[in-house]
Amino acid sequence: MDQPWTPRPKPEQAERLERRIEFSDYATTRDFLERLNALCETQQRFPDISFGRTYVNLTLRAETEDSPIEAADWAFTAAIDTLVC
Repeated sequence: MDQPWTPRPKPEQAERLERRIEFSDYATTRDFLERLNALCETQQRFPDISFGRTYVNLTLRAETEDSPIEAADWAFTAAIDTLVC
C-alpha cells in the first residue's frame, strides 16, 4: 500500500516529509530507484532512502537546513511522485 507524503513531526510545522512506496517485485523497485537517482542528480536534492525487495521509504528534509517544509520541497515530492508507475 502506497502512503501519501506525511509531514513530520507536525503537519503545521513540518521538519521533514516521509513516504513509503510499495512495488510488486524487485525489478519494479530497482527501476524506480534508477529513475529516482536520475531525478536527484538533475535536481541536486537527495532524500534519505531505505528500501527492500518490494518497497522504498523516503525521507525528505527541507532544502534549507533548520527550515520548515516549503513550496520547493513539495514540488520535489511531486516530481518524485511522477516516477511511481
